[in-house]
Amino acid sequence: MDRTTVVITGMGAVTPLGEDVASTWQAMLAGRSGVRRLEHDWVTELDLPVRIGAEIPFDPASRLDRVQARRMDRNTQLATLAVLEAWADAGYGFGDENEVDGDRLGVCIATGIGGLSTLISAWDTLTDKGVRRVSPFAIPMLMGNAAAGSVALRLGARAGAHTNVSACASANEGIATAVDMLRLGRADVVVAGGTEGVVHPLPLAAFGQMQALSRRNDEPERASRPWDVDRDGFVLGEGSVLFVLERLQNAQARGAKIYGEVSGAGISNDAHDMVQPNPTGETQAMAMTRALAESDLAPTDIVHINAHATSTPAGDPGEAKAIRLALGDATDACVVTGTKSMHGHLLGGAGAIESLATVLALRDRMVPPTINLDNPEPDLAIDIATTPRELAAGDLAGINNSFGFGGANVAVAFTNRYAT
Repeated sequence: MDRTTVVITGMGAVTPLGEDVASTWQAMLAGRSGVRRLEHDWVTELDLPVRIGAEIPFDPASRLDRVQARRMDRNTQLATLAVLEAWADAGYGFGDENEVDGDRLGVCIATGIGGLSTLISAWDTLTDKGVRRVSPFAIPMLMGNAAAGSVALRLGARAGAHTNVSACASANEGIATAVDMLRLGRADVVVAGGTEGVVHPLPLAAFGQMQALSRRNDEPERASRPWDVDRDGFVLGEGSVLFVLERLQNAQARGAKIYGEVSGAGISNDAHDMVQPNPTGETQAMAMTRALAESDLAPTDIVHINAHATSTPAGDPGEAKAIRLALGDATDACVVTGTKSMHGHLLGGAGAIESLATVLALRDRMVPPTINLDNPEPDLAIDIATTPRELAAGDLAGINNSFGFGGANVAVAFTNRYAT
């Protein structure tokens, strides 16, 4: 197996917890919730039973060129803001100042749903105002690969612009694809991660009809509560987190700052049910053990797991079981957290924000807490951090889990070995 070392040299974030990486990470460590009551008119007009969500704290269009923003769905606007931070953070320039050969620059930006707001808005325009009022930009705005294509256009990335769509496992699958591109020699630098901007009445209504969303409308900050016996579903969130990935030799040669290593990924599928996870945990555990194998890591190397932990009745205990299957007795020395308790569920972007939390936890040796865990589910047999938890010094490894509808399971392993 090619163990070409892939490292992270840049990160960008727009999340319910903050407008950049620093503010997002500080909010996580402080145990702050980004869930709030939704103030849109449509919440009351449609009498939605779910009236809470984890939106970003500003209008993304306000931070972009007005004409460009109008030609982007919110999904793409979020990714654009994230890449502006990530690319500059990696020390690369834009336009004529971009020293990366475009033929060797790739993009892997995942999404779960894509340009939903544009799609529904275009349909409303067609039915209410007629065909001549439908925007000619509707298709390039709503298509699933719009964010990846837009970022590739901005950076001049010609090595490939990929869009992984595997429901809530999408972003982690995008990171895995980026690592493959680098190890297979298809690119020298890849921008990877995920984006989602669908805090919209249709997903709120549809997920609500599935009984998948929390209805704790009077206590939004306490609604997402992974592993708590009183959990009643996840909270819909939005945002984008992107990483700049490159080979270790390339990063060191140019003196780049390094956040850590993406050491490997494991992918499996439940092949059990379209929306319910395999209750045995075996196929989720398979993703974790495959990530370990690809990374040349042993279960005893894993000191931290950022769990998928959506705050759903079926999902949380099944993942706890999967962690024990994957790590065995080493589970007792592994600190687990569920940061969705703070930022909600970003669907196709979930793996990206949680990978960011995993990387920074290893770099700073500090695991962010799982908030709202007042009454833990019995017999979980995993060590869940409910306050910030310090990790030991030295070389550390961790895993981020993402599981999605359709049975998709993706685990990505990280280390702090090369962090600077």
